Formats: sequence, structure tokens, C-alpha cells
Amino acid sequence: MPDAAHDVALTVNGTSYRGTIEARMLLSDFLRHELKLAGTHVGCEHGVCGACTVLLDGAPVRSCLMFAVQANGSTLSTIEGLASASGDLSPLQAAMHEHHGLQCGYCTPGILMTMTAFLREHTSPSEDEVREALSGNLCRCTGYQNIVDAVLKAAETMRAAAP
Repeated sequence: MPDAAHDVALTVNGTSYRGTIEARMLLSDFLRHELKLAGTHVGCEHGVCGACTVLLDGAPVRSCLMFAVQANGSTLSTIEGLASASGDLSPLQAAMHEHHGLQCGYCTPGILMTMTAFLREHTSPSEDEVREALSGNLCRCTGYQNIVDAVLKAAETMRAAAP
């Protein structure tokens, strides 16, 4: 017997979506397979690695632990929506590039989404605060120092640009 279908309406990266989806479809699968937004990566499928992190109404969530129907009525942001419409990188993306904060890149979308939310609330973070905020995102390649440096640089850039 197929899963029950549910109507959903949500906004993803500024675009409204309405449709019918299976009740048991994970948010990560919805983003990747229904909306073709493959930047949200699925690593552990247990919510431990953080690769699938997206912003739900501005808060970071693990999309592999959430059903898509739970996002009904919400606003989602994924890595595809982080740069401006003209393609300009966000200060965090630019700093990650400048400071070589990625290697294989698999964890990067989740880290960027986590740190985007973090920097909204912590405009002048310390290195220890950045490391604590990163603790839910696993990276097997970098050793984190360049990521930490990039987040600190992004915070500095964002403070300088603030009115």
C-alpha cells in the first residue's frame, strides 16, 4: 500500500512550491529529487554529520531527519540560495574560497548553512565560539582551521559592511 499523499506549500530559496508528496518523504529527498536542488548532501542519514543542514525559517535543521510535510508553510534556504541572484558569493562563501576552507566539498553546504545562521546571531564570534558552532558538522578533509579562519573573516567583513 503506498504512503498517503499530502499537499504542501512552501518557499525554497525565494521560490514558492505547491505539490503533493508522500507522507514519508524526507526533506533531504524532497529537495534533491523533487526540486532538483542537489547541493544539500546526505552523508550519514542519522543527523550526525551535518552535511544535509538547511535553514528552516532561518534555523539550521538536519533535512535527513525531517519529513518534507513537516516543512509545509515554511521558508527554506539551501546552499543554492546563499549567493545573490546575480551570482555574487555571500561574505561567508567568499571567505571560504579565500581561506581554502574546503577540500572535497562534501560537507561544505551543511557548514555554510550552519555558519550562515550562526553569524546572524553572533556578529563578533571568538575562535572558540566558531569551533563550538562547527562541532555538529563533520569534515574529514580539512582539520577545520581554514574553516574557522573563513568564518572569522566573514564575520569581520559582515561587521564592516553593516550600517
